[in-house]
Amino acid sequence: MTGETAFEGVLKQIDDSVPFEPGYYNESYLDRRITARMRRRGTESHSEYRRLLREEDDEREALMDALTINVTEFFRNPEMWEVLRNVLRELTDEKRRVRVWSAPCADGREAYSLAMLACDDDAIDESRVEVLGSDISEEALDHARDGVYHTTRTTDIAEELEPLSEPDRYVDREGDAFRVRDAPRRLVTFDTHDLISDGPRGPFDVVLCRNLLIYIDADHKGSLFDTLEASIAAGGALVVGMTESVPPDRSDGYEPIDKRRRVFRRR
Repeated sequence: MTGETAFEGVLKQIDDSVPFEPGYYNESYLDRRITARMRRRGTESHSEYRRLLREEDDEREALMDALTINVTEFFRNPEMWEVLRNVLRELTDEKRRVRVWSAPCADGREAYSLAMLACDDDAIDESRVEVLGSDISEEALDHARDGVYHTTRTTDIAEELEPLSEPDRYVDREGDAFRVRDAPRRLVTFDTHDLISDGPRGPFDVVLCRNLLIYIDADHKGSLFDTLEASIAAGGALVVGMTESVPPDRSDGYEPIDKRRRVFRRR
């Protein structure tokens, strides 16, 4: 393409050879993730890195993992989970089947948090709860299905599980490893899905899409919201990240359950 910069050449190579849609994401976000991979590989120019992507399957997989939004934890933002606890109580009182979607689910901790919360709260009928976790990263989904998480210098799994009354009912601990037990596992399934290109799922009674919108280019947030809206049942709940909100042109379609915690009900 005439006038194409070296960075744009990398984006074109990603579009051609990596199952990821770079055109939907903020350029600054893409630049940070690509630059990090270039440093790891000791690559000094975008042109050289584009050649690596063209020639090496392993680098395409590594970049895919780097581009995927994979920062997560159990019960991230605990105050939101207290709001969601009440939502699930009401839904399982009203409905025989309550479907929940965690998208993107990264390594599965959000999906398992939903299942553990349902099992841990006597006012929630967990037998009525079904949780789907989806992501575009097969590596993340393999980790999620494995259901084993490790405490590290920067991740304290025991601390993440503190919102539960009895965490040991839901994980087996061996040293620094925490394995999700069968009771919450039975409520959760994982599947590959790209929110950008694969369209809606559902309908779901609760959809959690947290901390993805902040990375999406403003021109494409509308189409992503179309997918979310088409996936939410009438009267269902939408949860977005603590620094995100419903776009102003969509606000008439939602009422806040708890605006500060970013939990909304679809009208």
